[in-house]
This record gives sequence, structure tokens and C-alpha cells, in this order.
Amino acid sequence: MFNRTAIAPLEYTRKLWMRSWVGLTMLFLYAPLIVLMIFSFNDSKRNVVWKGFTLKYYEKALNNDGLVEAMVNSLTIAFLATIVSLVIGALAAVMLWRFRFPFKGLVEGTMSLPIIVPEICLGVAFLIFFAKIDWPTDLPWPLNLSAITIAHITFCFPFVAMVVRARLASFNKEEEEAAKDLGATEWQAFRDVLLPHLKPSLVAGALLAFTLSLDDFVITFFTSGPDTITFPVKVYSMVRFSVTPEVNAASTILIILTVVLTFIALRYQGVKGISDAH
Repeated sequence: MFNRTAIAPLEYTRKLWMRSWVGLTMLFLYAPLIVLMIFSFNDSKRNVVWKGFTLKYYEKALNNDGLVEAMVNSLTIAFLATIVSLVIGALAAVMLWRFRFPFKGLVEGTMSLPIIVPEICLGVAFLIFFAKIDWPTDLPWPLNLSAITIAHITFCFPFVAMVVRARLASFNKEEEEAAKDLGATEWQAFRDVLLPHLKPSLVAGALLAFTLSLDDFVITFFTSGPDTITFPVKVYSMVRFSVTPEVNAASTILIILTVVLTFIALRYQGVKGISDAH
């Protein structure tokens, strides 16, 4: 009477209730973005009532020099922060995974602080730090973005280290030892054995760091100067008065750009994985 056949983990995806639950969850997550993108084509200065289809607000957003400059600043900061965070985070993860040294637990806990500490606290801390050392704010572009970039690297690289460290848990150290027995140097073993194993986590960490940097508002608000406005700060200053289709259009452009970059990165990773398998 009570004997029931065990259900395999993947069998749950065929259940109607599971598919319905996943569908409702995805709708809850993406419905605001869909509404934003739809109303970016609304032929009205207000987003309350739909009055018709138009592309004029996209033209208006692209012709807004301040908005375009803010978007370029955000993309530049996100790109630089992603590259540096990827290098520091990956090396930190490998160091903590491979070596034993005094106060290792303390180092791991310190690296996790930017993930745990509220952003408002980090923002105030960076503001005091840069004011204390009298960081210059009148530098030419892109050096005037250095304060924001340093702040973004500080809270982005622990996320990269966390993702890479999780990937390292599944690595078989005997593969690296076998490569060294066959005559490989430390660098060759790292490049040809360990690094290919880490590629999925490096791509995931880079996408995570890029998204966190591009989306950040609180820390950027405290570390930005008068001539270093980023896209989230610019949008905040615009929505203080009203949420216009121009804001929706600019946000839609950024969403599409982020999706395209993510698709390219995942596509590249998929092609590389297939070529490596062959």
C-alpha cells in the first residue's frame, strides 16, 4: 500500500505542478522587465496609459548626450572591473584551494566581507577613504573613473573567487600531478590542465562581476565625482521627477546589450567546450 516508486530528480521536470511553479517564478522575475520594455514604445510622456506605438523615445535617448555618456561610463567601469576582478578572484581562489598558511581562515573571512557587509556601509567607507587620501577628481577620462573602478573591483572579485573556488572542489589533483610526471612545468600544468577545468567558472564569474558592476548604484553614488555620472545614477536622477518612456528606452537598450554580451560569452564557452571535447 505504501510502496511507491522513487522518482528520479530529472523526472520532476515532467510534472505539471513543477512546470507551473517554474513558469510562475519566471513570470514573477521577468514581468517588470517585460512591462518596462513594452512601455518604452509608448507614445505618451507618462507610463500610466498606453496611447500608441512609437520609436521617438529611443531616438531621444540616443541623442541625449548626458545619458549616452553615463552609459559609456558604466560600460567602461564594468569592463575594467570585470577584467581585474577575474584575475584577482581566480588567483585568490587557487591560492586558498592549493596552499596552507597561518591565518588562512581569517583571510577567507576577510575576503567574504564585501559580500556580507551592506553596500551603504561600503559606500561610506570608500567615501571616507578616498577623501582621506585626497584622491584626485579632475583627471581626464577614463582616469576620472578610477575611484569607482577600484571600489567595484573590491566588491566584485570576492564573488569571482567564490565561483572559482566552488569549481575547484571538483578538480582531481592527480591530473595535475600526472602532467608534472610527464615533464610539464608548474605553468604548463596550470595552463593546460587546471585552467581548462576552470573555464566555466571563469565565464560565470566574469558575467556575475560585469552584472554587479553595471547594476551598482549605492557604492557608485558615494564614490562618483561631479563629472563621473554612471547610468544607474543618471537614471535615478531622471526618475526623481517622473518615469518617462525615455528612461524605459535607455534601460531597454542596456538590457538588450547585457543579454547579447551574455549570449556571446555563453556561446563562446559552448563552442570552446565542443572543440576541446573533439
